[in-house]
Amino acid sequence: MNQTRPGPVQYAVLTVLAIAFLYPIWWAVSSSFKPAAEIITSPLSLGGPTLDNYRAMLADVPIGTGFANTALVLAVKGAMTMFFCPLAGYAFAKYAFPGKNLLFGVVLLTLMLPTLVLIIPLLLEMSALGWVNTYQALILPGSIDAFSIFWMRQTIAAIPDELIDAGRVDGAGEFAIFARVVLPVIRPGLAALAVLTTMNVYNDVVWPVVAVNDTEHQTLQVVLATLAQNITGNRIGADFATVWGELLAAGSLALLPLLAIFVLLQRHFINGILAGSVKG
Repeated sequence: MNQTRPGPVQYAVLTVLAIAFLYPIWWAVSSSFKPAAEIITSPLSLGGPTLDNYRAMLADVPIGTGFANTALVLAVKGAMTMFFCPLAGYAFAKYAFPGKNLLFGVVLLTLMLPTLVLIIPLLLEMSALGWVNTYQALILPGSIDAFSIFWMRQTIAAIPDELIDAGRVDGAGEFAIFARVVLPVIRPGLAALAVLTTMNVYNDVVWPVVAVNDTEHQTLQVVLATLAQNITGNRIGADFATVWGELLAAGSLALLPLLAIFVLLQRHFINGILAGSVKG
């Protein structure tokens, strides 16, 4: 099938859109290296590069604690998602058992529930278990979510049944078939799920704010959400420009991990998105 290459008009439109999306990020990062006063007085100028905003922010805000807590939550919660959700998706895609369609429908129905509806029941559950202000409260809720199960089910459904039957004929066990036959085929889908899971956990702020109210367990996004209060509380007479300078510095640091992950996995992420969007 012949593929039509984009013409000059399409390239021009894409270039304009790329600039429109990337310019705010470039402005925020470049402004974080400007003196705080110049951010307000000359927002479009480059100014003289300085690390004052970063030094002040590191002194005023426990951003290192936020990074460490987020890394811990992401590692454990991400591992649980990447282990259990493909298994559930495999069961829904390739096994026949009573009530499968009904159970899968219930899983999909949970996607329609807004997050705010679940917060109070989850908080009451965490309180009953004594898990408020603990890492368990940050990690366990949502670690096995409906979207990830649905994503894996759609990805695994495209695998020909003949491959799985061939593994059974060779005498492989069910988990061995999953590990040696299914996982190598769905690597693009797994990479896409890894990126999406990382973004969801890394950017989550609503549940961590509710589940944790001490500084010891605050994730990065909670630290960023309360950053202005921390700056003004730790520094007497902090003005508007100072707050903005440190906000931009903290936001620029927070951007780096996600940017690095996406750059490293962008090819697999795009392939996974395309593969997951087609049902076999």
